[in-house]
Amino acid sequence: MGAHDTRFSRRDALKAAGAFTIGMCLPLGHARAAEPAKGPPPIHPNAFIRIGADDSVTIISKHIEFGQGPYTGLATIAAEELDADWAQMRAVSSPANVAIYANTLLGAQLTGGSSAIANCYDQMRRAGAMARAMLVQAAAAEWKVSPAGIGVEQGVISHKASGKSARFGQFAAAAAKLPVPRQVRLKDPSAFRLIGKPSGTPKVDSADKATGRAKFTIDIAAPDMLTVVVARSPRFGGKLVRFDATEALKVRGVVAVKQVSSGVAVYATGMWPALKGRKALALAWDDGQAEMRSSDAMIAEYLEKSRTPGLVHKANGDVDAALATPGAEVIEVAFAFPYLAHAPMEPLDGFMVWDGATARARFGSQAQTIDQGAIAGVFGIKPDKVEIETMLAGGSFGRRATPNAHLAVELAEVAKAMPVGTPVKLVWTREDDIHGGHYRPMFVHRLRGAVKDGKIVAWHNTLVGQSFMKGSPFEAAVMKNGVDPIMSEGASRTPYDLADFRCDVHIADSPVSTLWWRSVGHTHTGYAVECFVDQLLAAAGQDPVAGRLAMMGGSPRAAGVLKAVAELAQWKGPQPADGRARGVAVVESFNSFVAQIAEVSVGDNGEPRVHKVWAAVDVGVAVNPDIIRAQVEGGVGYALGHALYAEVPLKDGLPAVSNFNDYRSLRINEMPDIEVVIVRSAEAPTGIGEPGVPPLAPAVANAMAALGHARPSRLPMVRTA
Repeated sequence: MGAHDTRFSRRDALKAAGAFTIGMCLPLGHARAAEPAKGPPPIHPNAFIRIGADDSVTIISKHIEFGQGPYTGLATIAAEELDADWAQMRAVSSPANVAIYANTLLGAQLTGGSSAIANCYDQMRRAGAMARAMLVQAAAAEWKVSPAGIGVEQGVISHKASGKSARFGQFAAAAAKLPVPRQVRLKDPSAFRLIGKPSGTPKVDSADKATGRAKFTIDIAAPDMLTVVVARSPRFGGKLVRFDATEALKVRGVVAVKQVSSGVAVYATGMWPALKGRKALALAWDDGQAEMRSSDAMIAEYLEKSRTPGLVHKANGDVDAALATPGAEVIEVAFAFPYLAHAPMEPLDGFMVWDGATARARFGSQAQTIDQGAIAGVFGIKPDKVEIETMLAGGSFGRRATPNAHLAVELAEVAKAMPVGTPVKLVWTREDDIHGGHYRPMFVHRLRGAVKDGKIVAWHNTLVGQSFMKGSPFEAAVMKNGVDPIMSEGASRTPYDLADFRCDVHIADSPVSTLWWRSVGHTHTGYAVECFVDQLLAAAGQDPVAGRLAMMGGSPRAAGVLKAVAELAQWKGPQPADGRARGVAVVESFNSFVAQIAEVSVGDNGEPRVHKVWAAVDVGVAVNPDIIRAQVEGGVGYALGHALYAEVPLKDGLPAVSNFNDYRSLRINEMPDIEVVIVRSAEAPTGIGEPGVPPLAPAVANAMAALGHARPSRLPMVRTA
């Protein structure tokens, strides 16, 4: 069974002959380790490791794998404590079961917030240590020796005194019958041979993806399966008035047309007739409650609103008095950020069969608990009657984790509308996805600061934008007294010591659907904060690196990555020379710290060209350095393409882009050279799937300023209109 194998189920794990499954059966406090355990104890035995008679060690991942590396990360952690050989390691996705597979940091089975490694580190170490102890106990019983004399190294169990040795598979069945140990001792980090090492743990899913053996939702085919596409309102908030399917049903291959809550579903024997049938529909929409404004009009409204204070998210000192300090230079700037699509390479899709009692779904679910509950709601059944097989997914960047579970609801509705037992595969085209919203929200920041005697003496930031928590199932848990902290994360708390500070926010409502986007609030707050601090430091006559460091007394880890990247890039200032200059930015997001320096030139057409990016990251214990570097490199490319070119502009409420031909991504020849240093840390591990994104755009903008150009006040930096 390879990393791609999606036939594996929890039932397989529990009944597999000649195998044993190890679970987290005890509260974390029962295990002894070099460092105290963090986080809540598990409330249910958590089955995470299966050891087969063939010596294979299969990690059961509660986190979806869509390119960010949890399969490999979790396998590395378990293999370390198990002392397995890396060639033994496999990974599969767990079923949807929140009682067993909850994200301990988020309280649901959910992948997000760059939390996969952070919430599994202690869990998987203990699971690996338990499995090792049980294998040793089984070997000791058969060999009639003391367990203390048995060692395990690279998948081999051996007893030096007797010369006996065996591989894991020989004792898997016997170990499965033993009680789970009440105490395990974890390795001292100094003894790690896999965790934190730069090589030796190649990604467990790469070979199958490279050879085409890996299966994604889009690859699913089943006998008598119908492909489904849905016609949805072209405007956000539009409502279906009526439709006529006469011409659609004439298309060869179209089997049925049904109304669902999101629009009109066309069922066909394949993708092409489904699309052709959808095009033939006659549709009428009511736009009475729809968004009819254009992006330019919305930004103008936001800018005007930002001139008045909003709801305070954080304040200290007296910022108004500080801004009025005699002799201080007051600087005011505004930044505008557009709607952005996630644009994963595999758009949304899902497969389902409803047998009248159980809904069986297969898709790239990023939030299994939410999706399971939503599907159950459509069918009027209990969540445990919903089975979700989490498939590999071709990217997400936040797109697959929807609080309203709209994909899961739509998938359930199109399955329910057909006769019981009909297999359906729902597919969104890329145009559907880019037109369908769930964008990174549009935002405006207005910042006012004061500089006197070479120091920043006041900082005021007012934000205006949409809250995707407002009205969501998470509103009560996340928002307190009307404050949505996700809107202002990275702006309401900066890495800088600012005595007189205020951050306030206006929530702007719109029917346009919005969602978290890779690095969430930091995607706009990182730019606003890091561009503004750079501008204030320039006015104060301070070096961009030295000036930041002087204000980071309360943020030693942020200072650490800033020092590391400055050393890596041999920083001697912005260094404008030969048409190039350097800019710097540092952002903490999801408890990880990333600093970047970008070397930039500006062409005669005014477009920036990024030649090289240096990055320093602090993610606590670095489980897989290769994956960390890859995520930073990918984050730089993703961030740069969006900062330079990407925007979903609305024209009279209609999205004016549709695919990669006009929703511009970075091209291979535009990718800069990247050099990454990982700061050594003993802190608990955090994530890197998102934190590589926020510093890139402000570093580029600050380099442009060093070349004498204005920092772009409205993104993308290269605008076509």
